[in-house]
Amino acid sequence: MNFLKQLFTKSRSPRVCCIGLDGTPFSLLNRMLQEGKMPRLAEIASRGSLRPMSSVYPWVSSVAWTTIQTGVNPARHGIFGFIDRDPATLKSFIPLANRRRFPALWDEAGRRGKKVVVMNVPVTYPVRPVNGILTAGFLAPRLNEKAVYPPSFLPALKRRKYRIDADPEIARRDRDQALEDINDALSKRLDTFLYLLDSQPWDLFMGVIMETDRLHHFFFRQMEGGHPVYAPAFFKIYRQIDRFLGKVARRLGNKDGLVLLSDHGFCSIRKEVFYNHWLARQGWLKLSNSAQGPTRLTDLHPASVAYSLDPGRIFINLKGREKDGRVLPGSEYESVRREIIQAAESLLDPENGRPMVRKAYRREEIYDGPFLEEAADIILAPHDGYDPKGALLKDSLTGQDEMMVGMHTYDDAFVFVAGNDGQDGSTANVLDVAPTILDLLGIEPPGELEGTSLVR
Repeated sequence: MNFLKQLFTKSRSPRVCCIGLDGTPFSLLNRMLQEGKMPRLAEIASRGSLRPMSSVYPWVSSVAWTTIQTGVNPARHGIFGFIDRDPATLKSFIPLANRRRFPALWDEAGRRGKKVVVMNVPVTYPVRPVNGILTAGFLAPRLNEKAVYPPSFLPALKRRKYRIDADPEIARRDRDQALEDINDALSKRLDTFLYLLDSQPWDLFMGVIMETDRLHHFFFRQMEGGHPVYAPAFFKIYRQIDRFLGKVARRLGNKDGLVLLSDHGFCSIRKEVFYNHWLARQGWLKLSNSAQGPTRLTDLHPASVAYSLDPGRIFINLKGREKDGRVLPGSEYESVRREIIQAAESLLDPENGRPMVRKAYRREEIYDGPFLEEAADIILAPHDGYDPKGALLKDSLTGQDEMMVGMHTYDDAFVFVAGNDGQDGSTANVLDVAPTILDLLGIEPPGELEGTSLVR
């Protein structure tokens, strides 16, 4: 296999192609390379540096990909979770691209005259104008003019039957149908990516494959356990991705850059952990007497001290901030926060006595920026396998979902930079991606970026 013979010289690149495999763990990738399951990627990886990468808390795609695309932490870009709330009303909402308050790397590239093609990156809906083409990721409810820029490109995507995402509701009902749906969405995505690489002018191409995340959520345990049907089906999808990566590499010139990455790792779920049940059991959360059946944050009783949102974010019911806040700012707030942190870090699995929380962070320990006050007061870092959930009304601390078997992890993401020197043994961070891509494009990364270019 000599398709890379002329590729990936060590130099700044006139063009950079970046492909994301959402949620693909470094450890899994290494395993597949060693077992010969991804031979094209193995050759690609031999022409650069492949290293582990850590994510961001909370490690959901919305936060991680916004950090990747901006190169700054959540307190500077303004996206803190897949779901958030208005403290004045306690009404919940899904943060979209119009809440991102720091430029994306393709904005900087476009400002320098670079043509960009951005496909399926999370938190890009509704789309904003770019110097090229942008098609939104999974938060777009449908393929319409709010999901595609310029809108005139929409018919071309529809002709190719492009899909924004696989349907996770199918996976919750039927695994076999889920595999068919994941494969269908993946085939259309890969076909469209190659079409755009061939047909559109670009200096920066950035596309994210979301089907890996969907595959892991519903099949990771079966893969790890060697299920006779679903484990081979799992690796078949990665072989399809491997063939695609080989086709991408063939389309790149000897000075073009290639970056491959994931936004977080993955592991099998031991248990789901319902932190609002725990807060209620501790006497810190109470729902109004009218709350029956499905509950919302608006059912929070004014006597509550704290509540949790996915995944493992705890908000203090702070007076002057929350709708019916009762905890006074200052010493009482810090006392309550300290008490909850100590209790969370002592929380054990009731069945086996294992600790479930690796560390409970005060927001200022992991974030810094003008929007720090919008962050949760406490962010829980779980031990792998203990998936934090924000459901308000549960009758037990832990539970198990028969269909959802995989969870995100902070550690064990990966990044590959073609043409780069070998690894130095260090772990990269998602903050490093934006400065790396800009560096490869020959653009001096703005001083506001917090990561470090991985180009050597």
